[in-house]
Amino acid sequence: MKGEIKILSYSDDEKRFEKLETIYIGESRHEIEAVRYKGNMPIIKAAGIDDRNASEAAAGRSVFMDESDLEELGEDEYYVRDIAGSQVITEDGEILGTLRDITNHAGQDLYEVEKPDGGILLIPGVPAFILDIDGENMKITVRLIEGLTDL
Repeated sequence: MKGEIKILSYSDDEKRFEKLETIYIGESRHEIEAVRYKGNMPIIKAAGIDDRNASEAAAGRSVFMDESDLEELGEDEYYVRDIAGSQVITEDGEILGTLRDITNHAGQDLYEVEKPDGGILLIPGVPAFILDIDGENMKITVRLIEGLTDL
């Protein structure tokens, strides 16, 4: 009714949207007028989206921020955009494919690896499986358990 938009956020910082002045909804830039939460889900009131019809028109669109609004990362931390396209290899040197994306399912990161045959391999994003991320050389070394590549 008020033109608010629920945001599915992938940020590790629950209060990330409170630190921003503007966002992009699709191709349109909007000032953030207010932020509230329903559980962990941010609900944004964006300038120019003032009623239910406008908020419904924004539904399903991607939300972005300016690159200048990205926070500094710690050592051994990467934005997905910076390592997407990395070669994924096993600790034995076997090439598994290319990192396509990192998604979050039920609180668990999953590394989506596009295999040479076009299939997708999902690798849990935990230290037991993700051994090393070499962002400079675009290489990710993983350890697999038996049967993981058969799924």
